[in-house]
Amino acid sequence: MKKLIAMAMAGVMALSLVACGGGSSSAGQAGGSSAAAGGSSAAGETSGEAVKLAFITDTGNIDDHSFNQYSYEGVTSFAEANGFEANYFRPADDSDADRIDAITQAVNDGAKVVVMAGYLFAPALYTVQEQFPDVQFLALDVGTTDMLGAGGVDTSAADFNIEDYNIADYVGDNVALITYQEEQAGYLAGYATVKDGYTKLGFLGGIAVPAVVRYGYGFVQGAEAAAEEMGVDVSMKYWYSGSFTANDDIKARMDSWYADGTEVIFSCGGGIYSSAISAAEASANGGKIIGVDVDQSADGEMVITSATKALAHSVELALTDCMNNGWQWTDTYAAKETKLGAADECVALPMETSKFNTFDQAQYDELYAKLLDGSVTVDDNSDPATHPSTTKVTVDWQE
Repeated sequence: MKKLIAMAMAGVMALSLVACGGGSSSAGQAGGSSAAAGGSSAAGETSGEAVKLAFITDTGNIDDHSFNQYSYEGVTSFAEANGFEANYFRPADDSDADRIDAITQAVNDGAKVVVMAGYLFAPALYTVQEQFPDVQFLALDVGTTDMLGAGGVDTSAADFNIEDYNIADYVGDNVALITYQEEQAGYLAGYATVKDGYTKLGFLGGIAVPAVVRYGYGFVQGAEAAAEEMGVDVSMKYWYSGSFTANDDIKARMDSWYADGTEVIFSCGGGIYSSAISAAEASANGGKIIGVDVDQSADGEMVITSATKALAHSVELALTDCMNNGWQWTDTYAAKETKLGAADECVALPMETSKFNTFDQAQYDELYAKLLDGSVTVDDNSDPATHPSTTKVTVDWQE
């Protein structure tokens, strides 16, 4: 299926495994099995053997209150509902070799479907999809561009055009890629925040990968729409920190934003959220935060809402598709990137835990309905160099 470069990459990965002492004894750590009840007549049994599902964590663990936890909950919920077994495996370190090693452990353990979350899995997935053709792989937040990059394509080149490539050369039929319409979640957050009376906003991004950019640009577009409706002017500071890890430099800049009058910061980039939270807590003006990916309201009164992805729900949707097709992906998912959004109930604001002053459920429902019927559309551009145009929101694009 692959080009010659696939063979070369597989060889490099194999050498990496040897160099790192690869093998089951030094591989990712297996998590506790979650076997559903069902007895000998359980739906999960095929030829007398229970169907096994596996989740591979990223650098965190399944209790991270974020991507790992909610993705794994989708796996375990599906397993329990259908009488299957679910397990998780944690790579020994943050490397492609260790991710491949953990996936290999899951397959050797008998996993029929292996689920993983995060764009960093693309190189490992590119390798294992061909090594294990009878195993179905589900990757969240991994897109076709990530797989092209894993296959040696310079996707950052000025003349890169995805239409020039045959995706089947890079994504196998046993692979399903799920990405999200983050621009819709960002739009909801930006619109609601301005409607709630905030006019001095900030967007803190991590690395300017497509998902982060879409969140940010959606936030700008939502703020713009609300500002136009209300006839108010809004200012927004906008910055990609270049990191997904909290650090003092990010904290210092967020401190300066709050000191300069910023009221709400949408933090979008994994661990940098800790820097934003620390700055909000230290703010003399009662700085607010918007969380990302999952509901982060429990982190304090400063978190007014979160732009969320329904990770567990999306996993259950895909696994149901696979199960109902004899443990093969249907055309809906096979060898392609499927983008899930409002129409799939996969992006939202958790209104039941949001801490808005005036923006209410009825306003939210009205806006969400417009996303569903197409009367509100959100540009999904993810090019960090091409900014949304605005008239009511003045954006300070910071380097």
